Amino acid sequence: MIAINVLKHEYNLTIFTNGSGDTTYDYILLLLFVIFSAFGCLVWSILDSKSKDYNKLYYWLIVLVRFYLSFTLILYGSVKVIQLQFPQPYLSRLIQPFGDSSPMGLAWTFLGFSKGYNIFMGIIEVSAILLLFKRTMVVGAFLSLAASVHVMAMNYFFDVPVKILSTTLVFMCLFILAPNMLTIYRFFLTNQPQKITLLEVPAFRKRWHFILFRSFKYLIIVWTIGIMFSNALKRQYTYGSLAPKPFLYGIYYVEIVKLKGKEVLPLTTDSTRWKKMIISRTDYAQIKLMNDSTLNFATVFDRGKKELILNSRNKDFEKYTLKYSFPDKDHLIFYGKKNTDSIYISFKRKDLKEFRLINRGFHWINEYPYNR
Repeated sequence: MIAINVLKHEYNLTIFTNGSGDTTYDYILLLLFVIFSAFGCLVWSILDSKSKDYNKLYYWLIVLVRFYLSFTLILYGSVKVIQLQFPQPYLSRLIQPFGDSSPMGLAWTFLGFSKGYNIFMGIIEVSAILLLFKRTMVVGAFLSLAASVHVMAMNYFFDVPVKILSTTLVFMCLFILAPNMLTIYRFFLTNQPQKITLLEVPAFRKRWHFILFRSFKYLIIVWTIGIMFSNALKRQYTYGSLAPKPFLYGIYYVEIVKLKGKEVLPLTTDSTRWKKMIISRTDYAQIKLMNDSTLNFATVFDRGKKELILNSRNKDFEKYTLKYSFPDKDHLIFYGKKNTDSIYISFKRKDLKEFRLINRGFHWINEYPYNR
């Protein structure tokens, strides 16, 4: 209602989860939060003007921010340590022209290439667990700030649509560090001993209240972190590096195409002849045509019958019912029906080790920069 009547927004808002945290809906929601928060602050200040301090509320607010920040970074860190967020470059990425990549796609390829860098980022983010404990809170906030600024910079400069969340995490880190900012400044710039101010835990009237509070706190920590890592470990067998490779996994270059018994010449202007086939998932195949356009197909394999069914996901529906055979380890043949027409396709498998990005490896010594 506000988007239409106040901001005069003319198109439908994206209000469902789609991978982007920076939709118009999210920004309008953020604007409303800021307005309601400012209004609530004003009303509270007027109605409760006699209160001298809000030490207890401040303590619990800091606790809430610490736990939210810590759990968020641990979640992100866990999927980096086992390389789920930034997987190894997909096969389709390896043959995509460099200039056709989006900034976000470039970032995902860059970060996904190195498992070591994923682990490094993940460890820094998982170290946010230090936020959960009073004595290590400041150290945890420093490490969390470093991790959050890195994420925010990537999101801003590579156009990754998680700018709102990453910026919020940075401000949360600064909010936690705020009471000790002057102390931190003096420590680094005056070289004088300084003392960090620790949060004062509200007094409990009875000892069993304190024990119950501590027990509940550690139960929440262990349960939440346990669930995060358990889910991440399970997902690596479904989506991660330990997931089984699909049948016919690889990149295949088309050598010969015959439609209704007649060979189809490999003309670069042809928008129907296949040029490459990429299979990187069990239920999906991507076909590159001679004019470099792309077709997407849902796949159904029957290895017993040596049969493959391809159903087009594009507007112009096409169905292929194909038999397959392997003349040798480097070649693949399809033959069968394209809709109602007979078709024959011969492929040569691409050796993935031929890609420089894959075969370069690590070198302690480089006599010359290997920048290609």
